[in-house]
Amino acid sequence: MSKLGVSVYPERSTFEKDAAYLDLAAKYGYQRVFTSLLEIKGDKDEVVANFKKVITYANKLGLQVMVDVNPGLFKQLGVSYDDLSFFHNLGAWGVRLDLGFTGQEEARMTHNEYGIKIEVNMSKGTHYVDTIMDFYPEKDNLLGSHNFYPQQYTGLGYNYFVETSQQYRHYCINTAAFVSSNDATYGPWPMQDGLCTLEDHRGLPIATQVQHLKMTGLIDDVLIGNAYASEAELKAASEVFFSPLPLLHVETPADLSDAEKAALFNQSQTYRGDCSDYVIRSSQTRVIYKDEAFPAHHTDDVHVGDVLIDNDQYGQYKGETQIALRDFKNTGRINVVGHIPAEEHPIMGLLVPWMDFKFLPAN
Repeated sequence: MSKLGVSVYPERSTFEKDAAYLDLAAKYGYQRVFTSLLEIKGDKDEVVANFKKVITYANKLGLQVMVDVNPGLFKQLGVSYDDLSFFHNLGAWGVRLDLGFTGQEEARMTHNEYGIKIEVNMSKGTHYVDTIMDFYPEKDNLLGSHNFYPQQYTGLGYNYFVETSQQYRHYCINTAAFVSSNDATYGPWPMQDGLCTLEDHRGLPIATQVQHLKMTGLIDDVLIGNAYASEAELKAASEVFFSPLPLLHVETPADLSDAEKAALFNQSQTYRGDCSDYVIRSSQTRVIYKDEAFPAHHTDDVHVGDVLIDNDQYGQYKGETQIALRDFKNTGRINVVGHIPAEEHPIMGLLVPWMDFKFLPAN
């Protein structure tokens, strides 16, 4: 089952703040926690104790903690890839290998006696996952997750993201990627412009980022990379992640009729299968509301992302709901009843024929 997650960084905060954040995450159905132990500065025992305290608390809430490490830390801690007792004692659900080894070590690690998950870096590309698979890993213990990118303009491009994600999908390996809170202030390093996987997501509302990753069909688990997301963000991300249908927000004028509001928001929509290049058609509303009046108003020319309802002048099409995929002239028979915000157009672009979806009022 797909999971939603948050991140905590014990060395950069306090136990009390982390615990309160984890409480909030658990309240909204989050199940995973990411944390980073890439390097230890100062007293090793104290740092490890602080991590263990947070991980123990997360475990009590039923959250699964993934600890990000690199080969340098293995050396610093005196840990070997064939003995994961350190991470077992820490209470970790899994270990994420930021850099990784040669492939053989990763495969051997999946056979650990504790059942600890081994998560590898999907953003590396190359044939890394193929090499791991050559050494017969325990697939149930092998996961993949993309990197996050703190520096603006350095996040993954969409095509590369698709290509690398498909490498893991090919082997049916659980995948994860990061989104970024716009209210959070820090990550594992002093400098960050957000902590998302896809560059196109930087600065977008968190629900939009989550919805987009979910709709690609390439990512199982979605993790908020920076801390601390606001409660409003946690709730919004949870709403779209756990929704059985894709959600699209619609900005509407104040003077919509009751029939127009009902056609938009009172039921799900279905992308009609015999599809057009100009509009996504949801024809069922013209059947449900055939006895309602849809007088002509807001008959402006149509632009990409506009939400439309055919008015009384359109005969048997009266009441049909549509989303514009292109700009076109309005003959006066179409009411422009709303607009999908520009940041959600990529989500709109991932809708496919026969897919059900729902509109939510943005205002």
